[in-house]
Amino acid sequence: MQRPFLTILFSVLSLSLSAFATEYRPAKSSPPEPLREFRGAWVATVFNIDWPSRPGLSPDQQRAEMIRLLDLAAASGLNALILQVRPEGDALYASKLEPWSYWLTGQMGKAPSDGYDPLTFAVSEAHRRGIELHAWFNPFRARATQSTSASPSHLSRSHPEWLMSVSGSQAWTDPGLREVQSRATEVMVDVCRRYEVDGIHIDDYFYPYPKKSGGKMIQQFD
Repeated sequence: MQRPFLTILFSVLSLSLSAFATEYRPAKSSPPEPLREFRGAWVATVFNIDWPSRPGLSPDQQRAEMIRLLDLAAASGLNALILQVRPEGDALYASKLEPWSYWLTGQMGKAPSDGYDPLTFAVSEAHRRGIELHAWFNPFRARATQSTSASPSHLSRSHPEWLMSVSGSQAWTDPGLREVQSRATEVMVDVCRRYEVDGIHIDDYFYPYPKKSGGKMIQQFD
């Protein structure tokens, strides 16, 4: 009596499975083509790596250097520049939240003369050349070096409880603190609301770690 039941059950299962065992057929349509390539370059301001060439240049000198960078980018076929605007809890633009950057004026908290706003200028000149201008933020690095003085309004002085102990000369805010997360978010939202930036980039978004000399680590990985 059980054999017919098992035969029927096996037949039903076989038919059900065969319904799903369809032959694989590649899609006839290709994925949509991107509107264009993203050809960008990073412009680091910390330690004056790319721009400005040194702290304390006049606004006219800084404008001239930015124009040279943008002209080079256009001649090289780039369509985006990613400008570092918050390297260490500071600002390379007019901000009510954080002090002006040392790397811009040579003194943290000191504003450029003649009402010059570097980010407004960079966005305007980039767009004039058909280049996108993206704002680059370091959300958790508080100090890139202790060799310069922090202004009283800098978070390393107004909120020392946010800082983590890091070997070397750098200082970091604790990414796990809600206050730190809120400040970083507030800063980025503020820029997006007040400036015609085409995107934002977030760098150094992890917990700090001690630097290694390299030799031992390389041997371990070998």
